[in-house]
Amino acid sequence: MNSITRSSTAYSKVFLGVILATGVGTIVIQWIYRPFKSTKRKPDHPRGTSTRPAGHSSDYPHVAHKVTDFIGNTPLLRINCLSDSTGVEIWAKCEFLNPGGSIKDRIALQIIREAEKKGTIVPYASPRCRVFEGTSGSTGISLALVARALGYEAEIVLPDDTAVEKSQLIENMGATIVKVRPVSISNRSHYVNVARDRAQRFIEEGGKGLFVDQFENQMNWLTHYQTTGPEIWQQSRGKVDYFVAGAGTGGTIAGVGRFLKSVASDVQLILADPPGSGLFNKVKHGVMFSKTEIEGKRRRHQIDTVVEGIGSNRLTGNLAQIIDLVDDAISVTDEEAIELSRLILKNEGLFIGSSSAVNLVASHKLAQQIKLGREDQQQSNGERTRIVTILCDSGQRHLSKFWNDQFLVQHGFLNKPSSSSESESESVSPF
Repeated sequence: MNSITRSSTAYSKVFLGVILATGVGTIVIQWIYRPFKSTKRKPDHPRGTSTRPAGHSSDYPHVAHKVTDFIGNTPLLRINCLSDSTGVEIWAKCEFLNPGGSIKDRIALQIIREAEKKGTIVPYASPRCRVFEGTSGSTGISLALVARALGYEAEIVLPDDTAVEKSQLIENMGATIVKVRPVSISNRSHYVNVARDRAQRFIEEGGKGLFVDQFENQMNWLTHYQTTGPEIWQQSRGKVDYFVAGAGTGGTIAGVGRFLKSVASDVQLILADPPGSGLFNKVKHGVMFSKTEIEGKRRRHQIDTVVEGIGSNRLTGNLAQIIDLVDDAISVTDEEAIELSRLILKNEGLFIGSSSAVNLVASHKLAQQIKLGREDQQQSNGERTRIVTILCDSGQRHLSKFWNDQFLVQHGFLNKPSSSSESESESVSPF
């Protein structure tokens, strides 16, 4: 009887050993002891979120109380085809992913919020307070959206050659549109001056209104100093060698540039400039002058280009904040912007707007310069040089002009319509 018991005990030990060796034992033990374990479980929090009490949309990144909560914190995207073909890292901040479709959402929100703090305008007042602005399009769209979301009326003055889809979008958002003939800023009929005059008249007649004044309003560059710049620095983990951007109001390059220079003085600021703009020569030679100003050279308007949103022949209050800190400038032709935009679409699936294309062309040209100077291509720690730029808006608001081959051919920007059957190159080096 004792021998049988000893034999059974031995078999039991062998069986238990097999169970433990195969991992099944762990499951069995956990099942046996589960009644004695605490039923409380510490919640898993997504990376980057907090455990603060609920009550604000920032506690839950994918939950918002207003559409304006989605403004900012846009992703930083590697432009693979340009980075791989040059050996220089080219990254772009995707500002077209803001709810209003452009980087201008940021300043629209902050300028209105600042005016609220000062008591200049009051949300949901009766009658409604009104915001006024003169713009070539994107700021008008952003203001129309933000005004509608925060309880204001918007009145936007546009040059009459603005892409039709921009004016339609502004109008569909409920803003009032006033179109004027494109003239010099010194003319009282310039869209900015008309917007200022209409705002003043509205206020004099007893209304409560705000002239946004994006070209001179210091909240423009301060917004990018406080938001866009820090986001780029954090997303790049402090690795930015060059920042490339065009300038219309100058707010983006001023705000981002001043922030980056404040945290890393060796960051190089590069201005991207389209045809007809005098900023390239201002940076290079200290004189605001464009070749299109030569008698008989101007086609039609002061900024002689198919590109909308950037380029200027005057030093705005925002641009004055950074012009002396800009290290270099790169001139971009319409043809280069058009060509690269098509190649980016084919290689990256990015449908970019005209000013975004100018920024990428300038970044690509800079990368090629760095590539030629091999000693500058690799840092001492073996890391590649990194260029960061801005994708201001998408091609969706440039369908009638920049992305319309017939328009481009008709106005001499393109020799022939691009063929959809053209082979899609793996590597891009268009210039």
